[in-house]
Amino acid sequence: MDEAIHEPPESASEADRDGPWQRLSAYAYLSAPERLEYLSIMRVFCGTLLADLAVPDVLAKLRDQGGAAAGTDPETLTARLEQLMRWGNLLRSSHTVKASSITEYQRARSRYQLTKLGERIQRDADEVLSGADAAREVSSELLALVERGLRELAGLLGRPDGLEPQDALERVSTVFVQFTEFADSIRDFYAYLGQVLSRYDLNSAEYQGFKELLLDYVEAISEDVSFRSPRIAAVLDELWPQLPGLLARLDAHAAGLSGAPTGVQGQPAMRVQRSRGREQADWEGLRGWFTDSDGQGSQVDQLRDATLRALQSLLANAKRMLRSASGEMSRRKDLLRLARWFDKAAPEEAHDIAVAAFGLYSARHLGVPPATDEVVPAYTSWWTGPVVEVPVALRERGSRAQRGRTSAAEDHSQQKRRLQQEARERAADRQAAADELRSASGRFSQARLTSAALALLLELLATALGNARLRRAGEVGAGQPHGFALHAAHSEDAELGIRLTVHRRAGSRTVVDSVDGELLLDELELCVESCAPPREGRTEVSAS
Repeated sequence: MDEAIHEPPESASEADRDGPWQRLSAYAYLSAPERLEYLSIMRVFCGTLLADLAVPDVLAKLRDQGGAAAGTDPETLTARLEQLMRWGNLLRSSHTVKASSITEYQRARSRYQLTKLGERIQRDADEVLSGADAAREVSSELLALVERGLRELAGLLGRPDGLEPQDALERVSTVFVQFTEFADSIRDFYAYLGQVLSRYDLNSAEYQGFKELLLDYVEAISEDVSFRSPRIAAVLDELWPQLPGLLARLDAHAAGLSGAPTGVQGQPAMRVQRSRGREQADWEGLRGWFTDSDGQGSQVDQLRDATLRALQSLLANAKRMLRSASGEMSRRKDLLRLARWFDKAAPEEAHDIAVAAFGLYSARHLGVPPATDEVVPAYTSWWTGPVVEVPVALRERGSRAQRGRTSAAEDHSQQKRRLQQEARERAADRQAAADELRSASGRFSQARLTSAALALLLELLATALGNARLRRAGEVGAGQPHGFALHAAHSEDAELGIRLTVHRRAGSRTVVDSVDGELLLDELELCVESCAPPREGRTEVSAS
């Protein structure tokens, strides 16, 4: 039976839509518990170019290679392949299945191929596993070739007849391949050097070997780089004005993948990573390696600093070994013997050894007071009690003395200006509300007050009623209603210049309309008027 299977591949563009950080999930198989099986599977796919493999094909290759995944059954292998596809290392292939039976069709239906990201990660992983602990030699001879290539390129560009585009393309590619190899070897060597110099257990023979390495090899590298760097920087300065024209001629001669068709709305249908030396950014990186173009220092300056730090570390090891030879300190053998005791001891014995060797007894309580607002009873257990923050100086050096410079006083000027502005805005809003109340006095049922005006009216009304003088009916004159009576109930805000007077009138009703609703006052009449401002800037609020 023949059937064409069309399934949308899980390509790297889908990971791009989820963000560049999604690509980091492709490294997950290197730290998974079954990483040996995943490595064997990925090596099978990396051993072929542009080939899609089904489960039976992968099983056969795994059995031929041997290793951890040689005895994997088809169901387990299918699960591993599907997981690699979800991580982004593999993708499902579109193909035409040819099978003579349903069983063969089911086994061969799912085929997988390698993604670009998965191939790069596996290649880097194999390189790390094969030579992670080896010291890589620095290809210092490539630096002279880089200088020669740049000088020849600058000389040919300055000739009247110019330079052939194909010749220029070959020279540019050669220069950047040589420079990339040289820069990678420099980084690898100094990373290995830092790893070695961080050790403090070097014996005399190891120290002698590394001393010769530093004094001879590193010095030779530094001298060569210091000699070539100004010359290369001068050639790049000479070549820099002609660089845009050179890149334009190279693109016109060989566009490469930069002429890929566009997709929706003119966007590129695929992302293209140009060859080294075909973009302005590549040349800026080359120039920044030899000259300080951004104020952060060049790579040559960093190389000098790294060499100086390496020599300082070598000197520190030399001082340690001299003190050890004079009998002042020699604990290396003792510490190695103690480490062997720890390795062979049971957990209970290891605790006893630690107490005897380092004095690590049971917990001792320190007199660090808790926070002032936190009272801890004496019967509270140390296991469940709150944690007290111990200062760094007391925890690491056993000293309570303050170290370092005193911190500067905090500047609150911006907060003060903000609070002053907010106070001015609140005062302006209250003044506008007071003006609105004065204009609406006597016609509250016809005017519609704002929320601020209603709030100010309620504030004045509450003050007036709370401080009003009440008299019994027997104390009033003729014509006054029985019960309690209001007499001269008023309140005022001298700062706003507003005064509210409340009168009681039998049978009357005052309706105050506002955006928040209606306020009904039975047998009360309101009168809002202006009052005299405070004397000499004083603010007075009275209610009687």
